[in-house]
Amino acid sequence: MFKSYGIIGWPLGHTMSPTLHNWGFGELGVDASYAAWPVSSGDLSSFMGQVRARPISGLSVTIPHKQAVMEHLDTISDRAAQVGAVNTLYWDGDTLCGENTDVIGFIAPLRSMAPLPDSALVLGAGGAARAAIVGLKELGVRRIGVSNRTRTKATFLAEEFGVNCIDWEKRMETPWTLVCNTTPLGMSGELEHLSPWDADRFTPGMTAYDIVYNPLETRFLHDADNAHCKTISGLEMFLHQGLAQFHLWTGLDMDEAGARQILLKALNS
Repeated sequence: MFKSYGIIGWPLGHTMSPTLHNWGFGELGVDASYAAWPVSSGDLSSFMGQVRARPISGLSVTIPHKQAVMEHLDTISDRAAQVGAVNTLYWDGDTLCGENTDVIGFIAPLRSMAPLPDSALVLGAGGAARAAIVGLKELGVRRIGVSNRTRTKATFLAEEFGVNCIDWEKRMETPWTLVCNTTPLGMSGELEHLSPWDADRFTPGMTAYDIVYNPLETRFLHDADNAHCKTISGLEMFLHQGLAQFHLWTGLDMDEAGARQILLKALNS
């Protein structure tokens, strides 16, 4: 039986999610397709009616719907409740469920680190920062900080999650094992030449993790690599959150190496 999946957001812009999931369906012989559906905030309620009526078998959810979509669901996972956002919709029988696979995606490349980082600073205070903090707490990272240009937003997150709030101007004064950029700085376009970290403030042994995946090597990661730090590209988080979505929808596992190559090819085309 044919099934329909897709991603909703506004403005949706370019997304690699259809590339990833349609490749997975083809490789594993799943009779399904995945589309990009631009849905404005004003149209979310009516679209969610279609999700139930058609029905649509699963959804990826991106900005600005990750919080607003929750009121249209029957249940959400404990992880999604912790983050306060949903990025994946799936059916459990007749129950429409919400999950947050951004946390799973964020954690995936960190699990193989030996030892795990004992301290981490999250730069930014949006939805991705929330997922990063929840992921770091799941990993048991001992000392976690959050820093944002707008101090009040960082303070709110720090109080909500019980982590340290670090002044933006002082973010580079304390040594951190892991520094994660969840801001748009470095993203392809007018922000591409920017980095949230000064090139001369990377220290030996630090790991730089950027959730931006276009370009694949951001200014932040380029500077970290030149300073002989370990780097983690945002492609890893995107890949693993997508693999987790695919498994929720189908019960099947995409080939990780093959999926990574498909995404790299799409980014380099």
